[in-house]
This record gives sequence, C-alpha cells and structure tokens, in this order.
Amino acid sequence: MWPYILRRLLLIVPTLLGVVTVTFIVIQFVPGGPVEQMMAQLHGGMHGGEASGGGAASVYHARRGMEAKQVAELRALYGFDRPPLERYWTMLKRFARFDLGQSYYYHQSVVSLIVSKLPVSMSLGLWTFFLSYLISVPLGIVKAVRDGSRFDTVTSVIVLVGYAIPGFALGVLLLVLFGGGSFWQIFPLRGLTSDDWASLSVGGKVLDYLWHIALPVTASVLGAFAVLTILTKNAFLEELGKQYVITARAKGLPQRRVLFKHVFRNALLPLVTGFPGAFIGAFFTGSLLIETLFSLDGLGLLSYEAVIRRDYPVVLGTLYLFTLIGLATKLVADLCYVWIDPRIRFESMER
Repeated sequence: MWPYILRRLLLIVPTLLGVVTVTFIVIQFVPGGPVEQMMAQLHGGMHGGEASGGGAASVYHARRGMEAKQVAELRALYGFDRPPLERYWTMLKRFARFDLGQSYYYHQSVVSLIVSKLPVSMSLGLWTFFLSYLISVPLGIVKAVRDGSRFDTVTSVIVLVGYAIPGFALGVLLLVLFGGGSFWQIFPLRGLTSDDWASLSVGGKVLDYLWHIALPVTASVLGAFAVLTILTKNAFLEELGKQYVITARAKGLPQRRVLFKHVFRNALLPLVTGFPGAFIGAFFTGSLLIETLFSLDGLGLLSYEAVIRRDYPVVLGTLYLFTLIGLATKLVADLCYVWIDPRIRFESMER
C-alpha cells in the first residue's frame, strides 16, 4: 500500500501544476483585468460618479482620461509591469509556501478571506451532508428490503421530484411561502443570525441560528437525497441477491442480523467512495445561488465576485487550495476502501 500512496502523493504535484498553469494562461487573455477596472473606477470618480457603460468602451475612455504615468503606476501596483513568465514563477514560489497572496479588491490575504467566509459555507454544507446521510442511507436500506412495494414506488417518486427541482427554484418558493413573500412570514429572509444575536442566551442563540438556517438548508438538501438514496438501494439490492445472503437466510438468521452483520459492510463500499469527498466538500463548497438568494456571504459568493471583479489572487488561490484538498480527499477515499474491505489490494488493481 505504501508504494501506491507515495505514487499518488507524487501525482498531486503535476496535477496541481497543470490546473494552476492552465488557469494562469487563461487569465492572461481575459479582458477587463484589475488595472482596467481600477482605471474605469477612477475615471468615473473624476466625473462625479460611476463610469458610464462598461466593457471595452468605458476602459478606453478611462485610459484616455488618465496620464501614462498613472496607468504605469496602476500596472506596477498590481504587478502587471513584469513579464507573465516572471509573475508565473513568483506565484508558484508563493504557492509552494502556501502563501495564497493578497486580494486586489478586499486588500487582505486570500487565506483570511477564506477563513472569514468559511462559517457560512460550513453551516450549509455540514447540515446538507449530515441530513443527506442520516435520511438517505436508512431510506435506501428500507427501499431495498421492500423493493417493488407501494412504499418503494411512492418514495422513489418523491425523491426524484425533489431531485428535479433546482435548489434555487425551491428557495424562491420557500421564500414566497414562508419568508413573507405572499403568504406567511415565518422565517427570516437573510443572514445566519439576527442583529441582536450577541445579546441572546445560549438557548436563544441556538434557536435563532436554526430559525435562520432552516430555509437555506431545506433548499440545499432536497436535491441531494435522490442520488444517495438510489445508490444505497441499488448497493443493498445487489448484495441481497448474492449467495451468501441466501445461505444466511436459509440458516434461519434474523433479517436484522443478515442486513447489518453480513450485507451492510459489503454494500457500504460504493457509499465510501463519496463519503470523504462529501464530508470535506461540506466545509469548502459554497452554493452561489443559495447564498445569493438568502443573502449569505459564503465561499460561493466569494468565488463568483472574484471572477467578476477579476480578483486574480482570490481566483488562483482558492483554485489551488480546493484542488489540493480534492486530490487529498480522493486518496483518502481509496484508503477507506482497504479499511472497509481488507481483500482489496492496490497492487492487483494496477495490473
């Protein structure tokens, strides 16, 4: 196993390098970079407001209204006075030290930005993760045991309908129904906590948090039920039809013992592949549409705004960090295979 782990760790380096390199090259050809956007803002400020229009036209008028010295100072401020290759090597050396750089827009380190936005995305992600597994896995087991029954049919229709409804569409519906839209004002429209949250008691803080998170989590979690439920059902159905299960039942073993002592461990293998990724993703994956809809300032909104504002250190830094975490998570998922089923050997898989 150790040679396999070493090879996988060594493959992380070229994979990371490839992802970052391709993104850096693409950035060089994207119009409207930070220098151009700053020139447009300064041009609008000199005329008493925002620059009219947008895109190339506003950038052209902004550049025409500024002296060449000012443009050169802006390029030096953002580091664009140096050749692309030099900036590329500087970026790689910083990333090697896990220095993700400074944001152009927020004027703080990318790491501190991620840390400040992390609680919002964690709140959504962890609730979605735990509710999905706590409901979908038992539901999938029951559906496998009662395959073909009315319960199986009805629950399949429900989870598939939930899967077909986009999360943001469900969020709009929930806001209209329960957020004071056209019917009942039961839940708040925005934020994770109330303005007076700090003055509440411990129990009050918990209730206030749950009150705010109810609608976003409902909109996020409904679509996650279907895939995990059907995957669990199919995994258990496949195991229930095997000879060792038939033999165990023929010996008179109780159904619960057959399921949880013999079937569960083997049926768990397909679920293990997605478990580490889903768990780690719960910390770092932000939903842009859900966060925007419910006014939650998380990682999804940060990534979107970084692209729109051409905040390249945030774009490259978050991409580097999340790719590294994703690759490490894939390795952990493979190792979980061996932990669940010691019969698996990586040497035989590679032949």
